[in-house]
Amino acid sequence: MTDTSSEYFERIVDEESLASYLEDELGSVDDYEVEHHQEGHSNETLFVTWGDLELVIRRPPPGDIAENAHDVLREYRVVDALQETDVRVPRTVLACDDHDILGSDFYAMEKEEGDVLRDNEPDRFANPEAREQIGYEMVDRLVEIHNVDYEAVGLEEGDFGYPPEFTERQVRRWSEQLTWAFEVTAEEREVEQLYDVMNWLYDNVPEDDEYPNTLVHGDYKLDNVMFGPSDEPEIAAIFDWEMSTLGDPFTDLGWMLSYWSEAKDPEPPTPSLATEFMTREGYPTRRELIDRYERKTGFEFDNWKFYWVLAVYKLAGLGEMFFRRYLEGNSDDPMYPKMRDGVPALAERARMIIDGEMEL
Repeated sequence: MTDTSSEYFERIVDEESLASYLEDELGSVDDYEVEHHQEGHSNETLFVTWGDLELVIRRPPPGDIAENAHDVLREYRVVDALQETDVRVPRTVLACDDHDILGSDFYAMEKEEGDVLRDNEPDRFANPEAREQIGYEMVDRLVEIHNVDYEAVGLEEGDFGYPPEFTERQVRRWSEQLTWAFEVTAEEREVEQLYDVMNWLYDNVPEDDEYPNTLVHGDYKLDNVMFGPSDEPEIAAIFDWEMSTLGDPFTDLGWMLSYWSEAKDPEPPTPSLATEFMTREGYPTRRELIDRYERKTGFEFDNWKFYWVLAVYKLAGLGEMFFRRYLEGNSDDPMYPKMRDGVPALAERARMIIDGEMEL
């Protein structure tokens, strides 16, 4: 349970103001509690008990943020649009852009029950058959996202996303966010190798006709899904849609693979972000996950090196933004100061992939 008397807790939620807002929107209740959920590392997550309702509230972190980062109302829009599709998303409740309530935009959804596989697998999944199914569930649910008729659910091109030149914009956007972070972090230490990775990505970005256009999750990985409580692994909900858009689905696949470890891999560059239990017997390899994705979608994922490097580069960008927030005193996340060394290690991982020292 979070210490609700802490200064940081008071910066992200005014409990009286939130209660007044929820009462106006959802009616009066006797039971009201707020807890700060600290497992994530980007937007802030609050668990709220409102009578019989168990809610999850998402809001940006306090303080200065990079442009286009932490857009929780965008996250609400896509989750709300997907309510009646095959995509596994929580039930949305409300969204608010009145900064007088919490000092930022926020939204609420119903809390799901199950397990998020962040540091380990639950005992009921500790067998080769369940482990294989975990990997294949990840692929199959990603395919459902990429199969969405996005315009039919109100996520129109030109409004929710701009598929033309999407992948090149990804490189540019993350380069800009890195540059934003460097404004502060460069005074502590510089990561020159990231400029080499940046240049390689610009030189190797795929053309528009080299990838299909689909709904893109933007942060699809094992600890952004929840498995239901049954003994057979089945994803019950997919979270963290703040970077969702329309564009190149291979960016999702590359991102997922960048978090998928194999026994042959070198030591992870950022142990605090790494998950390594999928090196155990039964978990599919990255190649097997790609094969299943290609078979289910009919897409060919040939340019895997570019998408893997891009994913690691984006991780470095996130890490450097985290490090800036730490230096400016705008987070109490204990992982953020570790990015002093974590980001240079990620830059080295990207170089290894580029130079062929790491293969699928």
